[in-house]
Amino acid sequence: MAKKQFKAESKRLLEMMINSIYTQKEIFLRELISNASDAIDKIYYKALTDDQLVFNKESYYIKVAADQANRTLTITDTGIGMTKEDLENNLGIIAKSGSFAFKNENEIKDGHNIIGQFGVGFYSAFMVADVVTVISKALGSDEAFKWESKDSDGYTIVPCEKETVGTEIILRIKENTEDEQYDEYLEPYRLRAIIKKYSDFIRYPIKMDVKEQKLKEGSENEFEEHQEEQTLNSMVPIWRKSKNELTTEDYNNFYFEKRYGFDQPIKHLHINADGAVIYNAILFIPENTPFDYYTKEYEKGLELYSNGVLIMDKCSDLLPDYFSFVKGMVDSEDLSLNISRELLQHDRQLKLIAKNIKNKIKSQLQSILKDEREKYEQFYKSFGRGLKFGVYNDYGVNKDDLQDLLLFYSSKEKKLVSLDEYVSRMPEDQKYIYYASGESIERIEKLPQIELVSDKGYEMLYFTDDIDEFAIKVIAKYKEKEFKSVSSGDLGIESDASDNKADTEESESKDLFEQMSTILAGKVSSVKASKRLKSHPVCLSAEGEVTIEMEKILKAMPNSQDVKADKVLEININHEVYQSLKAAYLNDKEKLNLYTNLLYTQALLIEGLPIQDPVEFTNDICKIMV
Repeated sequence: MAKKQFKAESKRLLEMMINSIYTQKEIFLRELISNASDAIDKIYYKALTDDQLVFNKESYYIKVAADQANRTLTITDTGIGMTKEDLENNLGIIAKSGSFAFKNENEIKDGHNIIGQFGVGFYSAFMVADVVTVISKALGSDEAFKWESKDSDGYTIVPCEKETVGTEIILRIKENTEDEQYDEYLEPYRLRAIIKKYSDFIRYPIKMDVKEQKLKEGSENEFEEHQEEQTLNSMVPIWRKSKNELTTEDYNNFYFEKRYGFDQPIKHLHINADGAVIYNAILFIPENTPFDYYTKEYEKGLELYSNGVLIMDKCSDLLPDYFSFVKGMVDSEDLSLNISRELLQHDRQLKLIAKNIKNKIKSQLQSILKDEREKYEQFYKSFGRGLKFGVYNDYGVNKDDLQDLLLFYSSKEKKLVSLDEYVSRMPEDQKYIYYASGESIERIEKLPQIELVSDKGYEMLYFTDDIDEFAIKVIAKYKEKEFKSVSSGDLGIESDASDNKADTEESESKDLFEQMSTILAGKVSSVKASKRLKSHPVCLSAEGEVTIEMEKILKAMPNSQDVKADKVLEININHEVYQSLKAAYLNDKEKLNLYTNLLYTQALLIEGLPIQDPVEFTNDICKIMV
């Protein structure tokens, strides 16, 4: 029995594959089971054209058996088997795929798509085994042959005895090392877990003899070990069933079984796409945020299957970041996989599926918002922040997809409203969509800046999330209406008598306001008579793109830049304080300095901004009291 060497190119490829291609050793079992499934599928396709061959699905299966004493793991199938020539060509030449050749020679249909395409999956066995033995008898042949390779150092092929058609792969599992515990691949519970993870939806039964403790017959507390053959896989995936035969409970059970979450999903989407790209998907919109959702540790992505075989646990390319809360799976025959079937090629099919999924999720959320408002608000409470980040990220490229999904608290409705709902209620004379920012609704409602907009009867959106104002700056306009902060220098509200009085007073008190600006040099850009204040004595407004609330948020960030809003101190000319300021300007410059600093500090406190020198502030208060 002469040992044959792998071809030089194949030898190098084999070494590279064992050491580099696969990131997880457990993948070997997925590959061998997929090959076994292909072998059974080949009989199915032969039966389509051979009247003498009857395909009875119940007669076909895959069996996994572990022998811990002899350190062997055996994978047996009742598939088409291999001749001596097949063993030589398919196992002696690495990267020559018998399944791929079979696909090219036969018309594949009826949902029985052959999985293999690269011809390297078999050799993943050498990651966990030092001896690999293949015993096979081909359909229609009276002979059986044994292919064997030790430490991937060449191989032998000899005749052997085998009664039934099919293939038996025997792996002698490696001994444990300091870095690897190979014993786990002989443990039934571990094998069961790997099969459920990767091969649960292989269309043929995957069987294993399982030992269990059962109550001894006639005894109430005495147990005995019992062994029975169990089918470990589900076989028919839920996504290949008709939607009409599935209930919400079926979908929710799938959600729990796959451990997508421990909450009750708000909605599910069952997609059967048959167009430019063919795929099936079941997607879930969760009710609650995972504990790590807003952390760097959170991994987005959908489970990805190719013909029912799990390829990736989390395929991040299928979801945009702003829909990263979506859980579920995608199964497609059209995907271009890399050589290890662990990663996807970045190809047209993947992009088409991702685009289609994005549109389906958006449409579903819009439907919930329209028809199930309470449910949508529950969802938005958990994931609305992520949608707003989606608007802000990538320079607003996704704003058109997301702006109609946003909700903000309304000053009039006293509840969350959409931008569309706000604009639909705007009076004809209202130029802008007004908003006010603050730490809470209660704080916002006490802001002096909202008085003028409120008195005009205009609705305001309250921004309490630190991302709100940044997202709105990116949107800029909604249905041709610009957004305007109530703290902006120009609110675009028509002048009235009080505005004219403010203009007159500002002109007459030009020197007073300039003197106050000098006192506050470096703190505010100017001091002016306010057109927005009604009852409050003072407030801060901002000119330019950076608002006061944005300044607070930016300064709170790690490694923050020294970004400042261009602040203006506004004085209410109808308040008694204004008369005191005028009197101090004419008679007591020191008192004017005191009053100016106090008013500025008061405005800072109203905005929730830090006071630079609290001791100086308390001393100024004491000076007034004395």
